Amino acid sequence: MSKWNPVQYEKFLKDRTRPAIDLACRLSALSPKRILDLGCGPGNSTRVLLNAFPGARIVGADNSEEMLLKARERCPEAEFVNADAAGDLHELTEKFDLVFSNACIQWLPDHRGLLPRLMTLLTEGGTLAVQIPMQREHPVHRILGELVRSEKWKGRLVPRKYNNLTTEEYFDVLSGFSGDFELWETVYCHRMPDYESIVEWYRGTGLRGYLEQLSEADGEDFVGDVYAELEKRYKPQENGEILFRFPRLFFMATRAR
Repeated sequence: MSKWNPVQYEKFLKDRTRPAIDLACRLSALSPKRILDLGCGPGNSTRVLLNAFPGARIVGADNSEEMLLKARERCPEAEFVNADAAGDLHELTEKFDLVFSNACIQWLPDHRGLLPRLMTLLTEGGTLAVQIPMQREHPVHRILGELVRSEKWKGRLVPRKYNNLTTEEYFDVLSGFSGDFELWETVYCHRMPDYESIVEWYRGTGLRGYLEQLSEADGEDFVGDVYAELEKRYKPQENGEILFRFPRLFFMATRAR
């Protein structure tokens, strides 16, 4: 996997951070003393948590040194550790009152095993709070999947395997280890000035895995095909902007006392 590029990711930082703010608002009744920001990226979600819980000790965890460098610059008052959320998280030797994860676990496999493992990081009565993009339901991910399977690109690209479960499946997983949980879905309507902006959004996330499999020239050819599909499926609004809908799933679960 290629290195994460904080500069590319941060081009749409305000839009990417909005779900973290919304999730933190749902947690306003809590008073956590120790918080883990799992998959903290460049620290935008960590900053949200620092603002929401000014008295808490906050630890950000990510497996990208490039992202952690940016996070330490953005949030010098927080602590940061290089840890792989897909592993056993042995780097984390304490329990937390809140484990918060914004747009991270969609990159990780085996959510049926992952979520119970994350619950073990909590103190009794602690809360797991997660937001993940609903990728299977997003038109751009459908475009990418169709292109990868097309005659032009078939055999040249390995299709991405989506790790997300359905909302109903998450319900069943959560009910297996928590009697106090909730889920909700939100569709964000982002304002994009043009099609290139949508391409740039995905260069920082969903396109990375495909572009790293191709030469630079072939990669730009693939991006051109994505651009052409965007023009077919997203029609500009009257003012010329693109209405870019982005569905996301949220859930919270409490560890029993």
